Amino acid sequence: MVHGLIFAAGLGTRLKPLTDTMPKALVPLAGKSLLQWQVEKLRDAGVTEITVNVHHFPDMIIDAIRANDGWGTHIEVSDERDCLLDTGGGLKKIKNEKLKIKNEPILACNVDILSNIDIRALVEKYEQTGVSQLVVSERETQRYLLFDERNRLRGWTNVATGEVRPECLSAKLGGLRKLAFSGMQILSPEVLGLLDEVKEDKFSLIQFYLGILNRAELEAYVPKDYRMMDVGKIGQIDEAERFAEGL
Repeated sequence: MVHGLIFAAGLGTRLKPLTDTMPKALVPLAGKSLLQWQVEKLRDAGVTEITVNVHHFPDMIIDAIRANDGWGTHIEVSDERDCLLDTGGGLKKIKNEKLKIKNEPILACNVDILSNIDIRALVEKYEQTGVSQLVVSERETQRYLLFDERNRLRGWTNVATGEVRPECLSAKLGGLRKLAFSGMQILSPEVLGLLDEVKEDKFSLIQFYLGILNRAELEAYVPKDYRMMDVGKIGQIDEAERFAEGL
């Protein structure tokens, strides 16, 4: 069984003034909230056990989940109202406090990224390989994950600043493939177990991935005919409406 996780605890500052009165997760698009879009996509792929983390207007999200009976799924809430933990810290908290079954993979995604990804195909790839899958694409951005010829994660770079992690990769960039992260991943129990070794409570998943490069396999997953949109700015709402209607 795959457990779903939706990161919905962000402040949504780029979506102000909408997020002055509601959480980012409940911003409406084409008749559904961002949260509903994500839950239904997971549900339709057979992922019906889901955890949602909350921080900004948490009670509004909890009320929406209850009022809609989880949109046909069983949803647990991980409450971060006292401290926003970022993606890595949020996942660590959920793994240790919410998940009763420790030996199952987690499919985690950001609430504000819409896409046409075939989640069943992603899960099948994980089940075939047993290797954690990071959903990536060839879209242009400033920050990229770096993968070798076997599609294994080897590092990260910011092309705007020239920063490379780990630094020893600087001389090898020509042999690595730069791919943009999509905010979705399916992680194996082995990788999830390494979260307990992180001493900090608040950290990002990318930070975590870069810290385990020599201890765990993380593979690039490039969906076929992939279309995605990060609903991150108030000026993109109209475009996001059209994108959502086309899904």
